[in-house]
Amino acid sequence: MAERLTAVTRTQGNNRALKDGTVVPAGFPLAFEEVPVLVDAFRRMVRELAYDVSEMALTTYLIAREHGVRFTALPVFLVRGFHHGAIQVRSDGVITEPAKLAGRRVGVSRGYTVTTGVWARANMATGYGLDLDRVTWVLSGDEHVAAYVPPPNVVPAGPGKKLGQMLLDGEVDAVIGAALDSPDVVPLIPDAEAAAVAALRDQGLYPINHLVVVKDQVLERHPEAAVAIFEAFAESKRPYVAGLRSGAVAAPDAADRLHARVMEVTGWSDPLPYGVEANRHVLDGLIAQARDQHILRTAVDVDAMFAPSVRKLAG
Repeated sequence: MAERLTAVTRTQGNNRALKDGTVVPAGFPLAFEEVPVLVDAFRRMVRELAYDVSEMALTTYLIAREHGVRFTALPVFLVRGFHHGAIQVRSDGVITEPAKLAGRRVGVSRGYTVTTGVWARANMATGYGLDLDRVTWVLSGDEHVAAYVPPPNVVPAGPGKKLGQMLLDGEVDAVIGAALDSPDVVPLIPDAEAAAVAALRDQGLYPINHLVVVKDQVLERHPEAAVAIFEAFAESKRPYVAGLRSGAVAAPDAADRLHARVMEVTGWSDPLPYGVEANRHVLDGLIAQARDQHILRTAVDVDAMFAPSVRKLAG
């Protein structure tokens, strides 16, 4: 007998067929809840196990796993992106390169563990020589995993503070992830897309932001659910990727254009591969950065992140 599972994921090209019911996991139809602000769903999943199946930020998953939250990931990587452009500074300021942020204060949208922030800091450390431990990171919010304790150089912005205004007022010297639209604000890394494309071309680095998690209680009750859900997400993605290859995606959005650009640069037939092996080097890199940035306390084995039945699958 089929069991209906509650689920949340943002509607986008690679999972639209799953959301509209064209694709259904064998034996496990999904009842999707629409959450206007997706990070609110992440928080509910981490703190309340509110859904059976949920899209989840990669770093949030790793921290939740370290703190014993009872859900397990599938190697379904729904969201990827470039993050060189996520760091912004005042256009008339003295910060003209990442290394100059040493000894300064940098605002971070929401929490220190937000995946975009982890990748952006990684770019500044590995590509531009910034010593991340010499920066004070100023948070505009709190962490999804309430038990996580940040390092001592991470501080709250304070009640009512807005990162954009803090940057313009000189209370912080840069911001990450704020996506400010102002003539007084510019990306810290000039031609950020070219820098990201160079990392893609030279290192095969197309950063992962989100994956999929399933509540452990569901997997214990139905061990076969992991494969069924993985295969459904993969089936939903295939026509979308075919459309990207042929240029047939109607009204492409920014994510569609980015995936197509990745295919053009790399020659990859699929910019969004699902499965552990095709993504091992990116996952290893994120884990190493999470350790270096004092987010994870212990080493993480990539394979152990995922349900055993799907570790060898690709889609």
